[in-house]
Amino acid sequence: MKANQENIACATSHVEVDWHAINWQKANQNVRRLQARIVKATQEGRWSKVKALQRLLTHSFSGKALAVRRVTENQGRNTPGVDGEIWDTPTKKATAVRNLKQRGYKPLPLKRVYIPKSNGKQRPLGIPTMNDRAMQALYLLSLEPVAETKADLNSYGFRPQRSTADAIEQGFKALSCKRMAEWILEGDIKACFDRISHDWLLANIPTEKTILRKWLKAGFMEQGILHPTDEGTPQGGIISPVLANMTLDGLEERLKAQFHTTLRARSQNKVNFVRYADDFIVTGSSKELLESEVLPLVQSFMKERGLELSLEKTRITHIEDGFDFLGQNVRKYDGVLLIKPSKKSIKSLLGKVREIIKANKTATAGNLILQLTPIIRGWANYHRHVCSKRTFSYIDHEIFKALWQWAVRRHKNKGLRWIKDKYFKVVGGQKWVFTGEFRSEGAKPKIIRLFSAARTPIRRHGKIRGEANPYDPAWEMYFERRLEVKMENNLRDKYKLLNLWRSQSGICPVCEQQITEITGWHSHHIVWRSKGGGDNAKNQVLVHPNCHMQIHSQGISVVKPRPERA
Repeated sequence: MKANQENIACATSHVEVDWHAINWQKANQNVRRLQARIVKATQEGRWSKVKALQRLLTHSFSGKALAVRRVTENQGRNTPGVDGEIWDTPTKKATAVRNLKQRGYKPLPLKRVYIPKSNGKQRPLGIPTMNDRAMQALYLLSLEPVAETKADLNSYGFRPQRSTADAIEQGFKALSCKRMAEWILEGDIKACFDRISHDWLLANIPTEKTILRKWLKAGFMEQGILHPTDEGTPQGGIISPVLANMTLDGLEERLKAQFHTTLRARSQNKVNFVRYADDFIVTGSSKELLESEVLPLVQSFMKERGLELSLEKTRITHIEDGFDFLGQNVRKYDGVLLIKPSKKSIKSLLGKVREIIKANKTATAGNLILQLTPIIRGWANYHRHVCSKRTFSYIDHEIFKALWQWAVRRHKNKGLRWIKDKYFKVVGGQKWVFTGEFRSEGAKPKIIRLFSAARTPIRRHGKIRGEANPYDPAWEMYFERRLEVKMENNLRDKYKLLNLWRSQSGICPVCEQQITEITGWHSHHIVWRSKGGGDNAKNQVLVHPNCHMQIHSQGISVVKPRPERA
């Protein structure tokens, strides 16, 4: 069976394929090998070789299978485009792989939807069809290795293995010491995704120009009317963030060429650059330097790409006045740099929590806890790498006050002590813990507690090295060590899952690819429970969700992997 699966992984797309019979291990190996060769050719400047390898990848069965798998497993898998189609069965997925062809390909218009922004305005999104998403995911497999190799060292938005925590940590490194810069240019690009020049993209993005032009000119549908797209790359497409990043890459190098001509010039100008998507900061030794030299350079760079800075959001600030960046407030107090959650972020969280509490006046405490906990935990985890301990306590206090009002309003004829005893318990030595009863089908009710932000440990984030490239085999061990630290921190409170993950070195035994937060996982019973298998750790193994379906549909036997010895 294994030999047959290997043939399937390398087959051409016209061969009939059973989705659950695809050898994902072989498919991943084929794609990763080609991506590593693309990185090497890019580093050597052999662009004809890059083009040939990209074509090989985008026409391979392995690439097409992984592209379809990606768009059918991500969060938007149940959101259709203008054709109303979704790929929710193995048969549809297999058919999609077979029909993913470049010849005769014509993308459909995007479906225009709007999502609210924090400032009260609405952000337009363009939702491609499933077929167009898969085609973008396929070409992204060949383009992203190039983008990562050529990217700015201190660009962190929408890039694999990078996060906002990396951007904040780089900002700390650039501003923390006394001898560092004291002035900051806060940059924001006006409608970045919507205004990028199509001519610049077609001239500078190293991918198939015919396909790229079709995506850019596809237009969008709104209220049944087709609107043309003469500029920009719409938010909502899988490949759009990489196109935007590649458009903005090069600004850091241009700043260095202008202001880091010598070591003396670097120490005098103190120009540093940090970017996350279209938000960026540039530090400088003086306000005059940023106004008269840095800002014109940035504006010239943007103009070449059809972009301009937003006047309302671009400003020059002194570090003692502080500034907000990615939901954090960065400011020096008596010469000491402190980074805290911004007031705007705190207000947004508390507003959302109070809105949920107000909308659930008659809900049980258990159901209310289930709605609030993910929001509080997610917010606390985002801010756990900065000086947030006092803020976390304040958040818990404000949420307690809102919940107390909720409880008192529900029981107007009861005394305050009765209300306290019903909803607020002592748990693990901690008083006034909001608790409720949760009932799941076929199980006994259990008591659950509301997540407390103050229980989130504050841990300094280890910033990724700027030159690290996840597609370059030379960095393989580096990323494995980072993944191990990250998973251990995230699973620290889930001892059973952490031990399972460690016991198999973080590798799925079916496809032999890494198990991460992004891929997700299932705990599979090696001897099925229906056949008498137990729930002990020796009978369980972590696998990817798709691999778990493959195990059950194909009857594949799984052997618990042995941990590698150092």
